[in-house]
Amino acid sequence: MVLLAHEVSPADQEILSNGGLWAYIYVGAKHMVTGYDHVLFLAGVVFYLKGFRDIVRFITVFTIGHSITLIGATYLGIKVNEHIIDAIIALSVLYKGFENLGGFEKKLKIKSPNLLMMVFIFGLIHGLGLSTRLQSFEVGTTQFLSKIISFNIGVELGQILALIPIVFIISKWQTKKSYDSFYKAANSYLIIAGIGLFIYQIYGYVNAH
Repeated sequence: MVLLAHEVSPADQEILSNGGLWAYIYVGAKHMVTGYDHVLFLAGVVFYLKGFRDIVRFITVFTIGHSITLIGATYLGIKVNEHIIDAIIALSVLYKGFENLGGFEKKLKIKSPNLLMMVFIFGLIHGLGLSTRLQSFEVGTTQFLSKIISFNIGVELGQILALIPIVFIISKWQTKKSYDSFYKAANSYLIIAGIGLFIYQIYGYVNAH
């Protein structure tokens, strides 16, 4: 089931236990590629951007944000509830779809917040989610910081792999007459997916207590 894609699997734990730093890179990349909430948010960001330079600038800011909290929170042992942080990440998906459809201007009659700043803030939040996942594994104390950094490198590689088809599809579709309909439908889906993931995580939190 896709909603279980974020869960810690015994297979991944075995890979980390038996492998070296490359194992952490692999699991980090795998987690990002299969992390539906991270990928949906990135798709929402790419929808808004024009040109390769813009994509590099915003994704770099997102990367800096999630690297800070992933490395920092894991190294310092700062833990957050996985359902709560994933619920907030779900809201970031909802936020991006809402913003892309002009929701702030059309529905709230206000100017949307600075996108670069919001991408950085959401990057920090996504990093906490990634840290929560890494701390769910038995990492041990040997090469502790190196393992965290390796996992983070894997996340960056996974992010690139996830972005390639997203950027390709969106850039190709922009040349077609059906792009406006595709844009509205895709971003409406982001809103629906964000709401659905939020409810799912809150349900999980309530049932875990």
